[in-house]
Amino acid sequence: MNDVLEKLRLKSSATTRPRIGFLGVGWIGRHRMQAMADTGLVEVAAIADPSAEMAAEARKIAPEAEIVGDLDDLLAADLDGLVIATPSAMHAAQSIRALDAGLAVFCQKPLGRTASEAACVVAAARQADRLLGVDFSYRFTEGMRRIREIVQAGEIGKVFAADLVFHNAYGPDKPWFYDPELSGGGCVMDLGVHLVDLALWALDFPDVEDVQADLFAGAAPLAGRTDTVEDYAECRLRLAGGTVVRLACSWRLQAGSDAMIQAGFYGSDGGAALKNRDGSFYDFTADRYRGTARESLSEPPDAWGGRAAADWARRLAEGQRFDPAAERLVDVARVLDRIYGRQAPV
Repeated sequence: MNDVLEKLRLKSSATTRPRIGFLGVGWIGRHRMQAMADTGLVEVAAIADPSAEMAAEARKIAPEAEIVGDLDDLLAADLDGLVIATPSAMHAAQSIRALDAGLAVFCQKPLGRTASEAACVVAAARQADRLLGVDFSYRFTEGMRRIREIVQAGEIGKVFAADLVFHNAYGPDKPWFYDPELSGGGCVMDLGVHLVDLALWALDFPDVEDVQADLFAGAAPLAGRTDTVEDYAECRLRLAGGTVVRLACSWRLQAGSDAMIQAGFYGSDGGAALKNRDGSFYDFTADRYRGTARESLSEPPDAWGGRAAADWARRLAEGQRFDPAAERLVDVARVLDRIYGRQAPV
């Protein structure tokens, strides 16, 4: 991977690097900016954030970048791509505006609050023939990469079950997360979206035949309430071919650690699982199972957090356009719609 990046850097030194704008530069926006800047393949050209303090912090990463007022200013700034790290309610509309203006887009999850929103973004990317990426960062952990290789090579046999968990001892610190209209949902939209994506991605996106879900808010069933969002969820997916996937996620679970994160896949000839170490949000181990024996697939340290962003920057620098794999973003969103009871099985 390092050799590939170095070749691209040398090539980019003789050509014009893609100019990238950043819309929203809180912690995660700045982290992704650093990851893209570190590739040397793109130019951080413009920054927009309603907080002057956040914009100033971002400019420390890219001192030559211009600070502008808003999305309109970014679209007028002669950019090749836009990175979006704004509240969820804005993602779809902002992505579509950028794509319609001819910019590639890298967006924080969720791409849309509903499958309909996500589908409109993907349609805009297809129409504009522009690269579209979403920050599904856990795909880029070394452990999940190895597990997917093993699963898809058939090395653990027929996968009949998967068990994925993301429990968080903390809830989000911004009020909009708790407004269903602005967020589209609670812990499932925030954390469960990663689990749905990892399960389908590892198994090569089989059809989802059935979805069942139990959602809770404040230890009580959500029961159709529209004034709040869920803070605990358990879901069961039945996939084509009979595989059963169990998902559980939560905010503020009293589980004795900062976080519990895992993705286990169990087959007729073995298993494999990713697990966070000692409650960490960042350190993961991955193991392959054979009966009572286990084989290590990966261990910390693994600087995976910015890899999705760096990968998008690399692909943009290579001149890549619309990737039909973006259609899978809609598949993930459809499962979330069904978890929330917003869409009948199709």
